[in-house]
Amino acid sequence: MKYLLLILAAGATAAAVLAFSSSPERSRGAASTAPAHPPSVFYGHIRSMSETGPGRYELRLDPEWWLTGVAAQHAALETTGSSDVPNDYVTVDEGHRLLTVAVLSDARVALLTGAAEHTMISADELAQIVNGRNPNHRRIFEADAGWWLQIGEQYPNPAVVLFQQYQP
Repeated sequence: MKYLLLILAAGATAAAVLAFSSSPERSRGAASTAPAHPPSVFYGHIRSMSETGPGRYELRLDPEWWLTGVAAQHAALETTGSSDVPNDYVTVDEGHRLLTVAVLSDARVALLTGAAEHTMISADELAQIVNGRNPNHRRIFEADAGWWLQIGEQYPNPAVVLFQQYQP
């Protein structure tokens, strides 16, 4: 009887090992490198932007946390004493340390030109707008609205998408 239980236990163990090692999740992970991470995205206010070479720019971003849900409720409670979250989000600016972000001339830039309306512009035009000029006389809906920046995966890790956020 002990011999039969030992054989059954060994068989069950072998079956479990085979099933686990041949599952789709394990076989994909074992043969490949580390899983890809989501893109890096920052939110904040652009404080300056300058050309650093032909088709290359650097901007200085004052980052903020854009919070929703429970995180927003707790941040609002700590800041105001109430957990009410107007418009379902709050932003938290923990300091004014500026981040330097590279931007290439082919970045996709969406400037807020109306309530929830965007106009695609070039990185060069954005640099001029940030520096107080408006070469194409665009209607700028909220000059102080924040920006979402999606950062590229290859060095110099430039912002590849810049999207100005409508804030009611």
